[in-house]
Amino acid sequence: MVTLETSLGVIKVELYPDKAPVSVQNFLAYVKEGHYDGLIFHRVIRDFMIQGGGFTKEMKERGSKHPPIRNEADNGLSNDRGTLAMARTSVVDSATAQFFINVVNNDFLNHRSKTPQGYGYAVFGKVVEGMDVVDKIRAVPTGKAGM
Repeated sequence: MVTLETSLGVIKVELYPDKAPVSVQNFLAYVKEGHYDGLIFHRVIRDFMIQGGGFTKEMKERGSKHPPIRNEADNGLSNDRGTLAMARTSVVDSATAQFFINVVNNDFLNHRSKTPQGYGYAVFGKVVEGMDVVDKIRAVPTGKAGM
């Protein structure tokens, strides 16, 4: 269990090391190193997801300390509301520290095939307490800071 402390409340997440061992180990390494301390959910899309793990409130990027990990999206888990998944670029195996919480069921992010277009995004945990906090974050007005 990992606790995310935000200005709007606490979010507790259960991790799935049996289904996504590489993603969980990677996430916990960043947690233990204090990487996420002082960072924000910098990408908030009300009917999609909230993403964090990479930027301060001043929109200064905090670089990743570890190499990208293998994408574990083919683990049988779905990008359903409340799940925690690894953010990445268009490169399948590019996830580092950034993650997102799905605020709706995002079936289109699920693994469909072992191709760049179909690989999907690796789910590695789920919110077990604090979805009300996630919903508060998704409702915050957003802008284009840093764009």
